[in-house]
This record gives sequence, structure tokens and C-alpha cells, in this order.
Amino acid sequence: MNSKFKSYNSKFLLAGLVSLAPMAADAKTAAENETDTVAADKEMVNVAYRKVAKGDILGGVSVVDVEGLMKKNYHTYSLDNMQGYVGGWNGNSLWGMDADNAGYLVLVDGVPREATNVMPSEIDQITFLKGAQAVVLYGSKAAKGAVLITTKRGKNDGLKVEVQANAGLNVAKSFPEYLGSAEYMTLYNEARANDGLTPLYSAEDIYNHGLGTNPYRYPNLDMYSSDYLRKMNSRYEATAEISGGGKRAHFYSNINYYRQGDFLKFGEAKNNNTQRFSVRGNVDVNITDDIKAWVNSNATFYDSHSAIGDYWNAAATWRPNFPQNANPLISTDMIAPNAKAAWDLMSVAKLVDGKYFLAGTQANSSNIFADYYAAGKSKYTSRQFQFDTGVNINLHKLLQGLSFETRFAVDYATSYTTSFNNSYAIYIPTWSNIDGKDMIVALKKEGEDKKSGVQNIANSVDNQTMLFSAQFNYANTFNKVHNLSAMLIASGFQQSKSGQYHKNSSANLALDASYDYAKTYYADFGLAAIHSAQLAPGHRVGFSPSLSLGWRLKNENFLKNSKVVDDMMISVSGSIINEDIDLAVNDNRYYLYDTNWQTADGYGWYDGSAGKYTFSKRSANKDLDFIKRKELSVNFKTSLWQQMVTLDASFFVNSMEGYLISTPTFYPSHFKPGYPDASFMPVLNFNNNRRIGFDFAANFNKKVGDVDLQLGVTGTYYNTKATKRDEMNAWDYQNREGKALDGIWGYKFAGFFQSEEEIKNSPDQSRLGSEVKPGDMKYVDVNGDGKIDSYDQVFLGKGGWYGAPFTLGVNLTAKWKNFTFFALGTGNFGAYGLKNNSYWWVKGDGKYSAVVRNRWTKATKETATYPRLTTLSGSNNYQTSDFWMYSTDAFRLAKVQITYDLPSTLFQKTWVKGFSAYVSGANLLTISKNREVLEMNIGSAPQTRYYNIGVKATF
Repeated sequence: MNSKFKSYNSKFLLAGLVSLAPMAADAKTAAENETDTVAADKEMVNVAYRKVAKGDILGGVSVVDVEGLMKKNYHTYSLDNMQGYVGGWNGNSLWGMDADNAGYLVLVDGVPREATNVMPSEIDQITFLKGAQAVVLYGSKAAKGAVLITTKRGKNDGLKVEVQANAGLNVAKSFPEYLGSAEYMTLYNEARANDGLTPLYSAEDIYNHGLGTNPYRYPNLDMYSSDYLRKMNSRYEATAEISGGGKRAHFYSNINYYRQGDFLKFGEAKNNNTQRFSVRGNVDVNITDDIKAWVNSNATFYDSHSAIGDYWNAAATWRPNFPQNANPLISTDMIAPNAKAAWDLMSVAKLVDGKYFLAGTQANSSNIFADYYAAGKSKYTSRQFQFDTGVNINLHKLLQGLSFETRFAVDYATSYTTSFNNSYAIYIPTWSNIDGKDMIVALKKEGEDKKSGVQNIANSVDNQTMLFSAQFNYANTFNKVHNLSAMLIASGFQQSKSGQYHKNSSANLALDASYDYAKTYYADFGLAAIHSAQLAPGHRVGFSPSLSLGWRLKNENFLKNSKVVDDMMISVSGSIINEDIDLAVNDNRYYLYDTNWQTADGYGWYDGSAGKYTFSKRSANKDLDFIKRKELSVNFKTSLWQQMVTLDASFFVNSMEGYLISTPTFYPSHFKPGYPDASFMPVLNFNNNRRIGFDFAANFNKKVGDVDLQLGVTGTYYNTKATKRDEMNAWDYQNREGKALDGIWGYKFAGFFQSEEEIKNSPDQSRLGSEVKPGDMKYVDVNGDGKIDSYDQVFLGKGGWYGAPFTLGVNLTAKWKNFTFFALGTGNFGAYGLKNNSYWWVKGDGKYSAVVRNRWTKATKETATYPRLTTLSGSNNYQTSDFWMYSTDAFRLAKVQITYDLPSTLFQKTWVKGFSAYVSGANLLTISKNREVLEMNIGSAPQTRYYNIGVKATF
């Protein structure tokens, strides 16, 4: 491995720390330099403002070769299941650093952009910058880490064309289960009885709804039935990649189109679909041997067609008997032949399929079915245009190893919704029994059928991003063992968004100096000077330093000749990052350091005039400061037995210090009087958070007979703690300080009340807002004061707001002859969720889900797993408590794909260079004791399994 490092080191020095910048101490021809650059790039990793050799990274950085991954794992989202390949990324955050106000920074080709707007087929590699030392040069905006997405570029290997086509099916995993009309009506009457009310539904009504002989008068509406929903929907995608070039210029282009269907199958909704078309072009030009330039551009056209209305929300809220005595669609066959007035209305009505009219009640003159048939349609349109360009100038004539690079980017994104909104009429039936048959004897019309012909435009959004950066790079080697590199960077970007007066701005100067002795002892120092307009003048500049030290043990005498150890390196980093992305109070980010006075109307006087008064909302604090990320991390990397085993692991401790508080408890209470709503308290830096954790990525490579096996195992674990809090709680157990940041707080469940006597002899729960009766929840009186109130809320568990405490990934690749088998599994452990949506919290006039079958009654009080039913608020039962908690622990089979590459010998005399076919499945299996809860969506489209077949040809 040492000889490989020496060879690679030579190429590294020739290629330089920065793309396209030749920095070798020995002069070579342009052609030789270009050959070395291509070879070195295969092992180069994009990090902040430069490329470095993968083996020289000093920790806190992970990289995924997406171009190689796509050969065995076709996927449709750029960050899809990346936790299965790298440690430190849990699917939501880097080292658990995501927060309410801001998370990690995404950079596509060095420009802040959305990860959703770049397709995997366009991507060369993705770099995850986890450690503070890895992102310090980016300044404040990357304080929670950064994800660098680098798109593909052309190579000097002649014209190459790749065409890929995919066809897939999304199959719903599950739908919620709700009660039918007869059961719902029966239990609703029971709920009214529990509340001391008379029944709403008669036995005859319940019988008729259950009988089902006349579903129009006595509906039993199942909104998840095949009458309205498809079991699956399709997705089609086609991609063409064209690249090539010669000595002076090379290019890469990507043309992509996909179309996604929908589950809905009736009315205008049967035409629902999403379409996306994008074109990317990347061009590199060698203007001279010393001046190289590039231009990148991308255009994305996104359209989503849909009917007007929200079916999934209606499906979660509409009761099965719909509005009483009406079905949303009624056949004209139900109109009595002699009901002349009704037939006259039908002669001018808009009928569905020539037979059904839109029905309802006076209180429900519109509904989702009528909307989908008659209200019109809408189209969401999004357009994104991205452009960046740059130049790299080799200044070796001034100083050997010196170069200059600059970049400029401008992006535009627009979106809006257009719609044709129609009004429509519904018809309210009057039923009668004629000769033993239910018939409609009269209809009442509500509303008018009218098409305005006017296209409405709403939700118009215009965003712009502009970026400029310039940097001097230096890299040189002295006496063949002293490797020195440095960067001086000036960078800034600004994002303007519709409806926001203040632009999102970033401006910083940065310096990086790196040194290594014989690729054995490393030192890297980074420093960023950042500017923030969110702080007071004179306090707007902060300095963020970072120092990393590394030691390659493999190059020491005791390991140099080892036949087991190919490479081994340990590094340690200490950093302090000043950031302003969390400087916010109630979404307000600016002038928090200044006083704030407001006026309001005062009392009305006899003469009718209204006086005004002025009051303080905030006192000044000119010393308001940045929030600081202070971090210490240790990284260990090794390769063993000729890369049969590799390991990359990190341990980190970071402290986020100086989060804002706006009502300090240590200020006198008269600084915040009750009336008016005034405050003389300033905003202060006070609260601190701490995270401790580790990540790892282990890979095993082994050939067993004719099969090449690769196994990767990744993991991320972190623990959070509020280390400092401004709080004044009556009971220590309610202090957030010392507890997890993602804590769920609530009551401890103590069973169901079984009798009035038990209620009388238990702590008073009336403060929870509803009358307590047998069958209601009983809570633990934690402080023993004889009543249940907010003082009895305790820490119940981790909610995993930033990702589960422990994330696991497993990927397996097996190659046999021309077949490749790939499987990916991901797991998350240690967090809890709450069953607190409308499916679980059934109250009032809400829809009844299947869980109420296990409700408490006098007959089931020994076995009940759900509280008594109520038509009131039920606020006593529907509180956050451990009764509603469930573990989100799960392991998922995220992907399986089998690929077959046709033998190259078949194409020796053709213009085809390669052909592959593959079948795959995604989101196939969830292993969890709470699988049904985890896979159930309420109020939105269902989760799906995705089955795909694809082909790829190279020309």
C-alpha cells in the first residue's frame, strides 16, 4: 500500500488540490498533466472549495460514488437511503445537527441548491461534510454540516452516449381501516349515551344502513375502496447522457423525463399526474495550458396536474354515512317516474356517466366527489434555471504551485398554480317508500352549474440565488517530503425569496493551510471570518477557527512492512464555528438586538375618538452574539488484508452554545407586565445543547469461488442533552436541563377509571378540561398534590426529531459472471412516536377508526385497550401520555436489484458498446412490532412499494 501511496502522491501533486490546476513541481506537457489529472480524479473527493485525495482526509467526511452506485442500484432521489452507505448521516441530519430553524447546507456544484432538483443519473459523487473542521470554510450557513453534490463531467475518451429507460409500479402498502355505517352509527349512539345524551340514530336507520339494499339513501361509504382508488400507479422515466470531447474541450449533457401517476381513478382526478423534464449541460474548456474554464447549466420543467380538492383529507374525516340520508352520487333510476319536477331538473343537470347526479344536503352543498367531477382542475408549475461558470488560472510563472480560481452563479426558480374553478349544483333528495321501494319523489337544487372560463393564478413564488467566490490556491512539495498547500477564499451568496423582505445572505473570508510530512504527519488549520447583518453594528463579524492533526501509522516502521495493514490513520480535530442560522425568536431574525416599540388602539372615549398608546415589546441588547458550535472529534481509518476490510469511524463531542431566550426568568417579573402585552426584557444568548456520538462505515470484500462479495455496514449513534436552560420549574423533574433535546413530555398512564368511586378516591383530573367518567384515562400524580395538571408532565422518551438515536445501514453486492445482485437495508432504533392523529384520537363528530372496537365499556373493562367513546372534546384522554407512545424501532429492506450485463463480445462488430437490464424493488419490507403504525398514512397518499424494470444501453 505504501508504494501505491507514493505513486498516488505523485499524481496528487501533478493534479493539484483544486480541479484543473496543475501544480507539480516538475514541468510536464499538457497531455501528460491531463492524463495524471484523470487518474487522480478517480481517487479525489470534493470537499470545501477543493478536491483532496481520499486517503488524506482528516476525518468527518464521507463520500458516495453515485455514478458507480447507479450501475447496481437504480434510484430516483439524490439522497435516497444514503445512510445505508455512509456513517454520520441518518437520513435527516449530519451527526444529529438538524434543528428547527435550519439544517445542513446542500451545495450542487458549489452552489446552494435543492437536493430534489438533481437526478441521481446526473451525479458523479456526494460528499457528506459532518465535522465542524470539514465545513468551517463555508462559514455560518454550513454550521450544521454540508452535503456536496457534484454532477458528472465529460472526459477525453471520445463520444459516449448512454440511454436508460425505466418503468415501474407504486403499490400501496396499506390503507387505514374505518368502521362501516351501521357499526359507526351504533357506536356513536354509545358515545352519546356515555355523555348522557339521547341516541342520534334510530334502530331502523342503523338496520337500513347495514342492510345495504339502498346505498343511495343509506350510504356505507368506503373511501378506500376500489371504486375510487387504484391499487397501484405507474412511473416512467427515460434518460439520455451524452459526453465527449478532446484536448481543448469536453462536455457532459443529461436529458431526463419522468411521469408519475396517481391512485385516484374517478372524475378529473383520474387524470392526476406529475411530469418533470430537465436538461443539464456541463462544459470544460482548456483555453490555454494555464487557463481553464467551465460552464454549467440546468433547466427543469415540473408540472403537476390535479383535480380541485383534497381527497386524502376527506377520506380521513368523512363519516361512512356521509351527510345523513344522502350519497354523494345517486342514480337517476332512484327517481320516481311520476316525480315530474325532479325529472325536469335532471333534464338540465350535469350527470356523471349520463346516469348519476351530484347529491348532498343543505348543510353540505359541496363535497370531494362533486369537486372532482365538476369543480375544475388545477396545475402546479415550477421552473428552475441554474447557471454557474468559473475559471482557473495557473500562476506558476509567478510562483510555482500558485493558482487562482473564481466562480459566479445565478439561479432562478419560479412556481405558481393555475386553475379553472367551476361552480356546480347539487341536488337534495326527498325520499319516500312507494310500494315497498325507496324512491326519490322530489329534488331541491342548491347552487348553479357554471364555468367561468377564467384561469386563476395563485401561490406565485419567485426565488433567486446569486453566488460569487474567488480564491488563491497554493500547493507545492519541498525536498520530496514537505507537502504544503494553502487557500485564501472570499465567498458569498444571496438568496431572495418571494414574500421575504430580508434576503438570506452569506459572506465570509476563509483561510486554510495544510501541511504533511512524507504523508505521515498532518496538520490542517482553517479560519473563517463571517459577517451577519442579524447582529448589531460593531458585533457583526465573527472568527471561526479549526485545527486538525493526523498521523498515518502505516508509514511508521512498526507497520510499514505489515502484510495485514494496508493503511491506518488517526486524526483529531478541534473547531469553533460562529453561526447565525439559529438566531431567531418566533421566526423573527432581524433587529433582535434593538428595542422594539409598538402602538395599539386605546380606550374609546365619549366623543367617539380612539386613543392610542405606545408600549415596549423588547429591550435592547447590543451585545447579542453568534451561536457557537464547539466541537472535538477523533477519526480512525484503516484498510486491512489488501483492502479486504476497510473501516472509517469517528467519535465526536459538540456543544451548541448561546441559543436565544426572549423572556429571561432571572429578570424581575415587572419587566413583563400582563397588560398591555408589553416587555422590557432583551433577547439574550443563554441556552446550550450538547451532542456526543460516533459513526462508522465498515466494508468487507471477498471473492468466494466465482462470486465477488462486497458487504458494507454503517452506523450512526448520538445522544443529546440540554446542558443549560433558562427555566424556573416548581419541580426539578420538569427541568429540561439534563434531558434529551428531542424529549417527549407528557403524563404517565395509570389505567382506565373503572368506577365513579375510583374517580372520587383518585387525584382530581378536572383541570385537563373535560368531565371524567368511568372508562377515561387515569394519570399518575407525580408530585402528590392531589390533582393532575401540567406539573405532572414528565420526560417520557426520545422523539427522534433529528433522526433516531441509532441508525444502521447494511448493503450487499454479489457479482457472478454477468449478474449483479444488490440489497440494501436500513434501520433506526431508540426513538418513539405518538399516536395523536385523527385515526387514534377519535372524538366529537370525527370518523371512527378500527381502534375504537377495543374501547372501554362496562362489559370490556377488564380487557379494553382504548378509552370510552365520547361526542365531546375528550380532552382528558387526548393528552400526550405514554399510553399513546410507540417505539419506532424498525429495520427496512430498502432495495433489492438484480442486474444482467450482456457479454461485451456480442457487440464487438456493432456500434453498441454495452447493454444492461435489471429488475428492482424498493421499500419492500418493514420489520417492526409497530409495522402497521409505521406504514399507515393518515390524511395523505399511502406509502408504497416500488417495483421497477429497466434497461440501459451504451453507444
